Formats: sequence, C-alpha cells, structure tokens
Amino acid sequence: MGQADRNRLMRLHFLYPCYNEGYMESPIAATPSEPLEWLSQVLVEATRYGASDVHLRARNHPILRVDGALRALDDRPRLTVERVAEIGEAMMDARQRAVFAHEHQVDLSRGFKGIGRVRANIFRQRGTVALVLRVIHSVVPPLTSLGLPEMVAKLTQVERGLVLVTGASGSGKTTTLAALVNEVNLTQTKHVLTIEDPIEFLFAEQKSLITQREIGVDAPTFHEAMRAALREDPDVILLGEMRDIETIETALQAAETGHFVLATAHAPAAAEAVNRLITAFPAEAQAGVRVKVAQNLRAVVSQRLLPRADGQGRAVACEVLTISALARELIADPSRIKDLPEVLKRGSVQDGMLAFDACLLALVKAKRIAPAIALQYASSANDLRLKIEGF
Repeated sequence: MGQADRNRLMRLHFLYPCYNEGYMESPIAATPSEPLEWLSQVLVEATRYGASDVHLRARNHPILRVDGALRALDDRPRLTVERVAEIGEAMMDARQRAVFAHEHQVDLSRGFKGIGRVRANIFRQRGTVALVLRVIHSVVPPLTSLGLPEMVAKLTQVERGLVLVTGASGSGKTTTLAALVNEVNLTQTKHVLTIEDPIEFLFAEQKSLITQREIGVDAPTFHEAMRAALREDPDVILLGEMRDIETIETALQAAETGHFVLATAHAPAAAEAVNRLITAFPAEAQAGVRVKVAQNLRAVVSQRLLPRADGQGRAVACEVLTISALARELIADPSRIKDLPEVLKRGSVQDGMLAFDACLLALVKAKRIAPAIALQYASSANDLRLKIEGF
C-alpha cells in the first residue's frame, strides 16, 4: 500500500456510528449496474488497503477490517436494501440459493479476476440481506514469510498423527494450514486431500497430488467426507475445522491408521484446545477419547495477530505445544491434564515447546511489537514485564 493510500485510509471514518436508524435510502447512480462489477471494485480497494474482511449491509457504507480495526469507505454511497440483496443473489449459484432460502444463511467462495478468492457468508439480519467477505489471496504464501517459529515448519515432516492450529476467527489459522500444505506440496511426494467448507486456497500441484473437496459441492458433510477419505488413499488430510463429535472421532481414526491430519479448532490456547477435544464428547466416552488424543495428537499451534510496532500490519504471535511423553501422560490422566500449561511454560525450544509469553518477549526484543502490546496480550503480564526490563 502506498503512502497516498495510507493517508486516505486514515481519513476513513471508524465504524461507529455507521448505522443511522432514520436514514433515507438514496439512489446509487454512480455504481455500476452489475452487482459483481461493483463488488469487484470494492474488493480491489480492500486488497489495496490490506483489508482482511469486507462487510456489506443495507443503509451502510462498505466497511473494511484493516489490521483488526473496522473502517467505513464513506466516499462510496450507502447501500440500499435492494442493492445488497442483488449482490448476494449474484454471488450464489442455484444450490446456494436453495440453501439460503431454507436456512437464511450460506457459506461460499468465489474467485475474482485480478483479486483472488473470496470466502463469503451471506445471511439475513433485521429482515435484510447482509454479507461478510474474507479476501483470500490466490497465491499461497511461503511458510517462511509468515513469521512463524522454525519448529512450526518442522511439523511438515510428521508422518502420522494429528496437528491442530487454533486461534480466534481472523487469527490466520487458514493461512498457516495452507502454507503447511504447500510446503508438503513443494518438498514431498504425497497425496494431499483437503476437506473444506468452502474451498479457500487453490493449490497448484508440484511434487504432491492434491485433491480438494468442498462440502455441499463434492461431499454432503464433513463427517461423510472424512469417512470417504479413509478409502481415497491420502497421506495428508487437511480438515478445515473440527466441528462436531463425528468429525473429531473420524480425524482421530485417520491419525490412528497412519495418516497425517491437519485441522483447525477454536481455542484461545494450546492446552485448552486439547481439553476441548476431549470435553466435546459425553462424559462416558471421555476416558477412551483421552487415550486416543494422547496417542495420536502430535502438536498444537495456537496463534494471534498483534499490531506491529511500525504500524505496518500485524505480527503473528504463537505458542507451540509438542506432545512429549510427559504431555501424553497428563492428557491421559483427567486429574493431571490441568498441568499441561505448566509443561508448555517450562519446555524449551529444543523440546518443541514455545510458550506464548516467550514468543511475545522475542517479538519485543526483535522490535516487531511494542512492549505495551506484549503486556496487553500476555498470559502473565507481571512476569513478562520483569523479563522485558531485564530481570
């Protein structure tokens, strides 16, 4: 992004107040007649500003999320109810329109020439159609460009077992998984099978054979796709998200039978992700699940995106829990699993362990994030403050 764009971005209004209850809808004579042409123009702007998401809803200007903050493109007219509905209709195919008509929401992805792929959720709110779109670059970023610890790159050498990437929505989980898969693609002769809803990054085959299946298009559900996956001769399975008990169970079975499974989960920390895998099951099933998780989980990477010290985007901060013999014992024992965060905190990089606060300290020392930001996100702010100050 050039300086002129940055200056203009700083002039854009913050989101609040964007919605005006008494707003009278005005004509949008300046916008192109074709909804997708108009949307393409907005996406070009979003890409230029480095936006991660675009929000479109009636009676508002288009809204971008840039470096975590919501800002309105107030030089574009507010959208009418009809215009947003037209954009949503143009984004969907016949199957998706049927889903939307029945469920009032639908997930999809679509490619835009010169921009890349966009993941969209189209839904109804306050009786009108609204869209949230995530811009996905068409080129999978090299693993080395993401600023992740070296130990994360080493996870591509795992032959079998489950590796989880966790974090909040918008924390870069999908990008990290795509970069890991592409590293396998560039360096190993494998059959990689992805199961996604919807497909986001498109992989160009290099050394690996890559099969990409989209839920609703190529398979009815995650569970059915995972069951079929075991008969499709994969070496590596990328599972977009572990959404339910059946999917978790099948993923563990795949890991148990010699496959390398990569998946995402929503959890704020690595140790908590392990516990959530187990407690997703009924109490009577948890003892058996504990054993399976302990035997088949290889690592958990938990990440967040934090504002960079130079104001130029965000830096990734993460913790890495590699499942050691001690970690397996703790996972298998319900009375000791609470000690897992301490194992992570005391572990060394040589053990494949990286605590979140240790990562924050390294980012501060490298001047990639400000000390105040590190303390704001720290697990133990007092301990981190002393380390920053040299104690």
